[in-house]
Amino acid sequence: MAFTNNIMIVRHKLLADLVRLWKNDELVEKIDRLPIELSPRKSKPVGRCCIHKERAVWRYKTFPLMGLDMTDEHDEVTPLSEYARLALSRPEPEKENIMCVIDEACSSCIQINYEITNLCRGCVARSCYMNCPKDAIRFKKNGQAMIDHDTCVSCGICHKSCPYHAIVYIPVPCEESCPVKAISKDEHGIEYIDESKCIYCGKCMNACPFGAIFEISQTFDVLQRIRKGEKMVAIIAPSILGQFKTSIGQVYGAFKEIGFTDVIEVAEGAMSTTSNEAHELLEKLEEGQKFMTTSCCPSYIELVEKHIPDMKPYVSTTGSPMYYTARIAKEKHPDAKIVFVGPCVAKRKEVRRDEAVDYILTFEEIGSILDGLDIQLEQMQEFSVLHTSVREAHGFAQAGGVMGAVKAYLKEEAEKINAIQVSDINKKNIALLRACAKTGKAAGQFIEVMACEGGCITGPSTHNDIVSGRRQLAQELLKRKESYETMDR
Repeated sequence: MAFTNNIMIVRHKLLADLVRLWKNDELVEKIDRLPIELSPRKSKPVGRCCIHKERAVWRYKTFPLMGLDMTDEHDEVTPLSEYARLALSRPEPEKENIMCVIDEACSSCIQINYEITNLCRGCVARSCYMNCPKDAIRFKKNGQAMIDHDTCVSCGICHKSCPYHAIVYIPVPCEESCPVKAISKDEHGIEYIDESKCIYCGKCMNACPFGAIFEISQTFDVLQRIRKGEKMVAIIAPSILGQFKTSIGQVYGAFKEIGFTDVIEVAEGAMSTTSNEAHELLEKLEEGQKFMTTSCCPSYIELVEKHIPDMKPYVSTTGSPMYYTARIAKEKHPDAKIVFVGPCVAKRKEVRRDEAVDYILTFEEIGSILDGLDIQLEQMQEFSVLHTSVREAHGFAQAGGVMGAVKAYLKEEAEKINAIQVSDINKKNIALLRACAKTGKAAGQFIEVMACEGGCITGPSTHNDIVSGRRQLAQELLKRKESYETMDR
């Protein structure tokens, strides 16, 4: 696996260790020793004050990986084994929140946003002082300015006013990465995620330098049900083609080895999304609507629901590929539990709205499960799915894929449709979408919106790194011969 940063290595290793203990029926018995084994007495902590702090961080990072969060701890002396027992015995996942912040890990970021450096010349103009609306600028004996952080509200006016650029902006990485201001510090200086604003894009999760932000995992809910002999069917997102180095048949074989009853590609459902969305687009344009956006990105749907309600009439009513695939799976296996597997945090929210999908695992979690169960992909017997989907359906995994699939499906009719893509939900693109919703006008008639810059293949919970994943996906798509170009509608 190619990791982007050490945070991903830590997350992957910890979950793999927990799965390994589960495999050996030792999770409850040995989890209490895990923080000690990960940070032995004579080891040197990196970035923490002491080895005991490091162990505390390990302890609390196991919570979300077991489907819990910090609110589940009511007594600090309760051993981890009790929480492991709870995780393995609960009938269904109970957490309402999708993500959480580990307070023990969220303790090293700066508490301030602006600071005056030694570049300050103690000038007579004192622009910072004169323009500060809160009178938060003080002066040292040598004339250099300083900020009273008890008074400062981090408005940034002093930063803009200084002629020497002596005042620097110090961002809080998770806050800066969030495009909708859904994360901020609470009264204790710990970051808090406001899920009434959160769109679950996952940007904060990998932006946090201390790995304090986690998804609430359903890994052990799925594994426990497999162990009990329940039928579990994996429906796997198209971006799986860019995740693992072996053949896709061996990857699907690994899912069978984990214990899944069947594997169905979400690309099969993407074909239904393509045809339905294509016809809906033509109908909307004929009715006089100026533009229509895609609907398959759950983070974008959350953005519309929570921040741009004026966009709702312009969002396609077509279901996502997961929606259609889940119903295919239920029809084929009516007595099975359906597990969506993909690279997305926001899918956890969509799964809760869809009665046909029971659980979700990410590619990152699958990588840890394979390691923890000691499943070697290159040794797997290949498993072939029954349905062959067109190349364009698998292309949903990349930016421009949905747009490309719809245009390929429409063939000649697509020539008169101007399609554009908004790839990456950031502050600038949110402002663009808000303007389109308010005016009812857009630069294109069909707009593909993806939360992640390169599409799902660059999602926050992928297994492969972004560059390798994109390259591998492109290579795999070239191998797919079935295409709308050679098919009759």
